[in-house]
Amino acid sequence: METLNQLMFGLSIAITPINLLYCFIGVLIGTLVGVLPGLGPIATISMLLPITFTLPADTSLIMLAGIYYGAQYGGSTTSILINIPGEASSVVTALDGHAMARAGRAGVALGIAAIASFIAGCAATLVIAFFAPILSNVALSFRPADYFSLMVFGLVAAVVLASGSVLKALGAIVLGLLLGLVGSDVNSGALRFTGGVPDLMNGIEFVVVAMGLFGIAETICNVQRKTSQDVITTRIDRLLPNSSEMRMSLPAIGRGTVIGSVLGLLPGGGALLASFAAYSIEKKVASKPRNFGSGDIRGVASPEAANNGGAQTSFIPLLTLGVPSNPTMALVLGALLIQGITPGPQVMTERPALFWGLIASMWIGNLMLVILNIPLIGLWVRLVKVPYHFLFPSILVFCCVGAYTINNNVFDIYVMAAAGVLGYALFLLRCEPAPLVLGFILGPLMEENMRRALLISKGDAAVFLTQPISLAFLLASVAVVSLLSFSWFRQTRETALADP
Repeated sequence: METLNQLMFGLSIAITPINLLYCFIGVLIGTLVGVLPGLGPIATISMLLPITFTLPADTSLIMLAGIYYGAQYGGSTTSILINIPGEASSVVTALDGHAMARAGRAGVALGIAAIASFIAGCAATLVIAFFAPILSNVALSFRPADYFSLMVFGLVAAVVLASGSVLKALGAIVLGLLLGLVGSDVNSGALRFTGGVPDLMNGIEFVVVAMGLFGIAETICNVQRKTSQDVITTRIDRLLPNSSEMRMSLPAIGRGTVIGSVLGLLPGGGALLASFAAYSIEKKVASKPRNFGSGDIRGVASPEAANNGGAQTSFIPLLTLGVPSNPTMALVLGALLIQGITPGPQVMTERPALFWGLIASMWIGNLMLVILNIPLIGLWVRLVKVPYHFLFPSILVFCCVGAYTINNNVFDIYVMAAAGVLGYALFLLRCEPAPLVLGFILGPLMEENMRRALLISKGDAAVFLTQPISLAFLLASVAVVSLLSFSWFRQTRETALADP
C-alpha cells in the first residue's frame, strides 16, 4: 500500500507541466536518435548534458531517461525498414523484422515492436517501483569498504561483458581510472597528473570527455562508414497483428520482459545484452512452427520487449546503489553528480520527488512513445532517407557550443577534441570506449570510499576482507575473472557479444 501511495505521489510530480514537457522532449529526441542510424542515446545524452545544468534535477533525469528508453523504440524502425539498426540493441530485431518487411509485413513488424516495448516498459516500471525500495533498504547497511568492493565488481563485470578483447577492455578501464584522478587530491590538495596546466587543477570535466568520446568520435566513425539504405518503399497498411499473431507473440513478450528486467539490474547489462540474450533463448524455447531469421514475429517481439525492459530496470542499481550498470547510466550518474546529487539509498528518503517522479514518468513516457511511433511511421521513414553528411556538421557545432558553455572556457573544447581523437583511436583498435567511461566516473568514487574505509580501520587493509558484504563482492569479482580461464566461457562470451 505504501508503494502505491508513493507511486501516486510520483505521478503528481510527473504530470506537472514542465515535467510532462521534458518527458515528451526526451522520448521524442530518443525516438529520433533511435531512428537515425549512427546516432544513439549515449552520444545524444553526452551532447545534451550541458542543457541539464539549467533544469531542476528531477526534470533533467526524466528527460535523460526518456531519451534512453525512447531510443530503444526508435531503433526498431530502421532495423525493420532498412536493415540498419538505429540503436545497437536493435541489431537482433533486424534479423526477423527486415525479413517480415521484405515479405510485405512491415506494418505488423513495426506494430508488434511498439506493443512489445510498451508492455515491457510498463512491467519494468512496476519492477522498479517494488524492487528498488527493497534494494535501497539493503544498501543502507553498506559501509565504505562495501561500496568500494561493489564498484570493483561493477568494473570487472563491465570488462567481461564488453565486446572484443578482455585485455583491451581492461586497459580502457585503467585509462579511465587514471583520467579520473587528474586534478587536486581531495584530502591534501596536492596536484596530480596535471602536467603544470592550470586548467586541469579541478580535474577533467566528465561532460567534455563524454561528448568527445561519443559525440565527436561517433560522428567521425559514421562519416567514414559507407552504408547503403535499402528502404522498404511498399505501402505500409496493417499495423496491428491479427489474433493468431498476437497469441504467438504474447509468450515471447513475457519471456523477453523477464529477461530484460533481470539483466538490466546487472553491472554491464542493460538493453544491449538483454536483447541478444532474449533472442537466443527465444530460438530455443519457442513453440513450433519456428522460422527465426526468415520473418518469425517472435524474433521481433522478444528482443524488443527485452531491450526496453532492460533499459528501464538499469536505473535501479544507479538510484539505489549509486553504481551505473552501463555507459548510459554512467552519463546519467555524471548529470546527477553535477547537480549535487549523489545517488544511493538515501535518494528515496532525501529526494522522493526525484525517485518516484522518474518512475511515474516512465509510464507516461511509454504511452507517449506508442502515440509517437505507430501513427508517425511515415515521418520516421522519410527521416531515415536524410544523408548523414547533412547531420554531422550540426552535431560538431552543437558539441563545441556545449563544451564551451560548461565553464565558458576554450580549453574544454581542446579537451573534447582530444577525447574525440582518443575515441576514434579506440574504434580503430576495436576497443569499446564504454569501460573507459565507467572507470572515469567510478574512479573518484572508488578512491573516496577506499580512503574512508582505511581511515575508519586506521589503515588496516584487511577491512575489505573482514566485512561480509565487501568480501562477497570481492569473491564474486574473482569468480567472474576466473571464468575467463575456461575456453568454453570465452567462446560463449564471444558468440553472445558478437552474433546472436
